[in-house]
Amino acid sequence: MNTPSRRRILTTALAFGLVGCGRQQSDESIVGTVPPTGSSVADGKQALERLRLGNARFVAAQEQDLDEGIARRIAVSKGQHPFATILGCVDSRVPIELVFDQGLGDLVVVRSAGGALDQSVIGSLEFGVAELHTPLLLVLGHQRCGALDATIKALDRPTAHPGKLGYLVDTLAPAVRQISGKPGDRLTNAVHVNVTHVLAELRRSPVIAPLEQSGKLQLAGAYYELDTGKVTLET
Repeated sequence: MNTPSRRRILTTALAFGLVGCGRQQSDESIVGTVPPTGSSVADGKQALERLRLGNARFVAAQEQDLDEGIARRIAVSKGQHPFATILGCVDSRVPIELVFDQGLGDLVVVRSAGGALDQSVIGSLEFGVAELHTPLLLVLGHQRCGALDATIKALDRPTAHPGKLGYLVDTLAPAVRQISGKPGDRLTNAVHVNVTHVLAELRRSPVIAPLEQSGKLQLAGAYYELDTGKVTLET
């Protein structure tokens, strides 16, 4: 009898799936063949597909027993070759490596509340794509984002914020203002618009923009549903 991996024990109760363009997948194509941990990908399209398959394994509770032992730790200590850089939220319910069923050395993960950008966050993303040569930069928003919810409330009832909380509100406010008066759930709308805003801002980077324009880098946005577990590519 196989012993469940630590990763599976932690995530059995959760369900996640990456879907795009409304394409239906068979059970076999969803689970797919898992590449070796740390294996390279040729381009952003392949990187997205690897994330999709990993996320689908997470959905099906068929997570790969990734090599996270001593040998793997020693191997990545000598060098790293991640295949994607991902900007996500600090929300504890969105552990990005687990969501995409990836292991040591596979992903460059940068997290900030609501995906808010500052010099450090942008510089970290630039490092991932320019110095570590990941062919994919993914911006991941998520359902019921607390940072954007707090921004909505702060704009509805302006008040002073201690520390740097006011910076977060100011940074996320444009997305909230843009969805004002539009139909649908304000918070959900704000999350989607914020992903678009972040991508637009990253495309102004003198490091990121040329890489995308040359075809060496693909930028993409996605939305993670806490309820269903699905990670859906933004169109």
